[in-house]
Amino acid sequence: MPTTNRQWFLAHRPTGLITPDVLQLTESPIPSISEGQALAKVKYLSIDPTMRVWMADFPQYMPPVQIGEVMRAFGLAEIIESRHPNFKKGDKVSGLTGLQEYVVLTGEEKRSFQKLPSMPFLSDTNFLNLLGINGLTAYFGLLEVGKPQSGETLVVSAAAGATGSIVGQLGKIHGCRVVGIAGTDEKCKWIKDDLGFDAAINYKHADWKSQLAAATPKGVDIDFENVGGEIMQAVLDRMNLHGRVVLCGLISGYTKHDPGLASFGQIIIKRLRVEGFLIMDYVLKFMDAGQKLGMWKMTGKLKDRQTIVKGLEKAPEAINMLFRGENIGKLIVEL
Repeated sequence: MPTTNRQWFLAHRPTGLITPDVLQLTESPIPSISEGQALAKVKYLSIDPTMRVWMADFPQYMPPVQIGEVMRAFGLAEIIESRHPNFKKGDKVSGLTGLQEYVVLTGEEKRSFQKLPSMPFLSDTNFLNLLGINGLTAYFGLLEVGKPQSGETLVVSAAAGATGSIVGQLGKIHGCRVVGIAGTDEKCKWIKDDLGFDAAINYKHADWKSQLAAATPKGVDIDFENVGGEIMQAVLDRMNLHGRVVLCGLISGYTKHDPGLASFGQIIIKRLRVEGFLIMDYVLKFMDAGQKLGMWKMTGKLKDRQTIVKGLEKAPEAINMLFRGENIGKLIVEL
């Protein structure tokens, strides 16, 4: 059995991207497990924009990570020792593992970790992406909040990311014209040629706003917003009367202490409905959503892609990759 556990602790609160002083890599002894506990070895770590939010000290939907705590992160792990009635050796689980090599599951965490089914047509990483937090976020954000109708126009920002790429495909399944906004020509080619988006806009091109207008000749009915700022404003300018804005994230402001909000003038003029959401609100519907996402994956209607970074020591840089737009699809650290 292992005796030490490498862990990334939050040492300082960041002011921009993650600098070397923000996270500290430490070796700690692995505690012996007692009755009602299990020990799991972490295999994969999910790198998500919300991690940067968790590092900041302001009121949010979960308590901020405190200085001196293991940095919070979603992950996938395998049980290697168990005295827990719900888990046995060899079970794979997903949940808030933290940025570390081993995690102890206690009785209090039995609802926080989900035992994963064995599905031969899916890889482990699918449970951190398509059948994990990103797939569920896309599913409930678009279908429950955006309520797409056949023939409507859907615009997705950060469209080549883990969530945005799934949102666009769900939009196509439900009969929408789907326009994605991404940051490189490679990403635009992927979402258009491989994922079936109707149009893809590279916002780093000088004429991207005119391209957006040309790609949305009938205006925009749904904005699935992951970015905020100038991109969100440009989409709001194209919105139709009584359109819906699904506020999933505002990543453009996470490293700038800027909420990344656009002008509210268009919200008034267009009588838009703007709604934020968290997937925890839909926990009772997770099973049904997972079955539908899995079915669409099996029948080829949903595709996903991962950018894999190897090694726990690379985790801080992987977080920065996310904010520099250096990933395509889901960004994962493999231990």
